[in-house]
Amino acid sequence: MPKAIRFEKNGGPEVLQYVDVEVGAPGPGQAQVRHHAIGLNFIDCYVRSGLYPSPVPSALGTEGAGEVLAIGEGVTEVKVGDRVAYAGGPQGSYSELRNMPASRLVKLPSTISYETGAAMMLKGMTVAYLLGRTYKVQKGQTILFHAAAGGVGLIAMQWAKALGVTVIGTVGSKEKGELARRHGADHIILYKEENVVERVRDITGGAMVPVVYDSVGKDTFQASLDSLQPWGLMVSFGNASGPVPPMPLTALKGSLYITRPSLAPHTEKRENLLEIAGELMKMVSSGKVKIEIEQRYALADAAQAHRDLEGRKTTGSTVLLP
Repeated sequence: MPKAIRFEKNGGPEVLQYVDVEVGAPGPGQAQVRHHAIGLNFIDCYVRSGLYPSPVPSALGTEGAGEVLAIGEGVTEVKVGDRVAYAGGPQGSYSELRNMPASRLVKLPSTISYETGAAMMLKGMTVAYLLGRTYKVQKGQTILFHAAAGGVGLIAMQWAKALGVTVIGTVGSKEKGELARRHGADHIILYKEENVVERVRDITGGAMVPVVYDSVGKDTFQASLDSLQPWGLMVSFGNASGPVPPMPLTALKGSLYITRPSLAPHTEKRENLLEIAGELMKMVSSGKVKIEIEQRYALADAAQAHRDLEGRKTTGSTVLLP
């Protein structure tokens, strides 16, 4: 029987179980995918812990790449034998084999490996909408991007560089700073050791930045607000250090704006999914964005992968291998 990760209750990585599962034939509108690689993302930790509520017992994971083995009635989006990748849809990518809504699958070009496909879809499409839709960055602008050496961060450094944008990246260590620089960051701030706001002020000559991208959450939230120009936009898209506490509207001094975007609304319609995925695949195929897979774990070792991710021991992207 195929193997998969399941959890019966919310909690730490120890609740993840590597078990046998039964996978039937794909139903109407479904395609059966044999995974060759599975993406690991911080949102998986939120679902596992219960920060993002999900009914339990539950499967886990929303990103993967593999081969279509069978299709159900009415499926026109893919055919048997297609190489596909996806991010989003029902939980369950932490598995050797699964049935997926075919409408969530995107064909993977032969020039992009399964591992790259699994590592890039959620993070890469996130960067695509952050830089091109949430706030459309312009050539010559300077932006602040937290967690610059993370999976999303390393893609964002390269993408912003390709657009002619100057990037100030924050990181937790000198080693991560060097990694971010190699991927396009122009300025590095060690946010645990340096005053982020003062460094941004120095770098920008007091102008500050029009947009801040913050996936860290609690630890960087105030510094993010304080780094913005009047009418600047604070983009809060993650909680790696914990959720941001409630705040009064008066915290948005200087006529600031704040948004909490996510990938799901941007890819809910298939035409939008194909558009954003197409932008990502074009950037990767062109070589302007390289997907750095820094860690690989066996699917059976998903709990350890979660420990390392939450312990900030990982850089770039991570994949689980069935």
